[in-house]
Amino acid sequence: MTNVRIAGVGMTKFCKPGQQEPYRVMASTAIKEALIDAGIDYKYVQQAYASYIYGDSTCGQHALYDVGMTGIPVINVNNNCSSGSTALYLARQAVESGAVECALAFGFEEMQPGALGSNWDDRESPFSHMLSALNSCSDAPEGPLALRMFGQAGTAYVDKYDADPNIFGKVSVKTRSHAVNNPYSLFSNELTLEEVMNAPTIFPPHLTRFMACPPTCGAAAVVVCSPAFAKKHGIKAGVEIVGQAMATDFADTWNDPIRLIGQEMTANAARQVYEQAGMGPEAVQLVELHDCFTTNEVITYEGLGLCGEGQAEKFIKDKQNTYGGQLVVNPSGGLMSKGHPIGATGLAQATELVWHLRGTAGKRQVEGAEVALQHNLGLGGAVVVTMYKKVS
Repeated sequence: MTNVRIAGVGMTKFCKPGQQEPYRVMASTAIKEALIDAGIDYKYVQQAYASYIYGDSTCGQHALYDVGMTGIPVINVNNNCSSGSTALYLARQAVESGAVECALAFGFEEMQPGALGSNWDDRESPFSHMLSALNSCSDAPEGPLALRMFGQAGTAYVDKYDADPNIFGKVSVKTRSHAVNNPYSLFSNELTLEEVMNAPTIFPPHLTRFMACPPTCGAAAVVVCSPAFAKKHGIKAGVEIVGQAMATDFADTWNDPIRLIGQEMTANAARQVYEQAGMGPEAVQLVELHDCFTTNEVITYEGLGLCGEGQAEKFIKDKQNTYGGQLVVNPSGGLMSKGHPIGATGLAQATELVWHLRGTAGKRQVEGAEVALQHNLGLGGAVVVTMYKKVS
């Protein structure tokens, strides 16, 4: 097997709920951009994977038909907040296995204002075990599921490692400083640590409003292909996937609020990726990780092996997570600033990393970017970790 190449990428600027175009329009726009970026016609795409979680079945076909109707398989993917990277995972597998030479992964979401909630209250929740575990291992206040899970994980981290809670605020400040240079970011104004820490508390004792990502609408798309296909069609395809793994929860996940939000499965997926790629986190110059809450970014540093266990506070204090440090985490501004339209998120992360590896990320360009890492997480649970490398 040979490494799969990224032929083209595209995305829309994310927006607040109520300001979006229909998902069909957003998705087809992102797909067309990715095809133009690849320099190929849609007729060459042999399979498509559509990512979203809020919508009826076959929304993927409805969006794709605006681009073309060629009779290809279209697979609709719902894997919670890791849906976008799951679509990419499947597209990469299809090409890598030799089943097809060119595949499309695209994602979109039209979200509603406010905290995430279930649309299926007449049946058992897929989070029932997680909530029971959280209730048994902590005295977390009541609240929306995601807020409660990530908020309590942050509290558990502070307690376990005697960390200063302002690390979560410092991550918010860092993230917004990156977003200033991203024209695709929903928020582009800088924040001070005082503003973040003094903002209204959304989950006591440590989580404030500026430590949570906003609900957002948007779309993104990635075209992948084999090296042979790229050569045949004159596609530059200067970025390849050198490692990718998906992982889910373990039996002991239920014993710890930190594990409940995915640290253990993140570490598992990361180990597989480093083994596949033949290089570890020390080779990485930039990371796009799933910062739905800044507590998760802090915990994920350790899950990905960017720093040692309990060392995130020092990692942040020494500014090893930004320009001039060990590596740049979320140069896009991350979910915190760019937004989090769930089905599109993982593919937007991939798009950002590809731009940097191509050297076309503008003012936020990470200089000398050769290797990039992506982390996309969904509660319930699934995580996809992907490593990309510039093709010389």
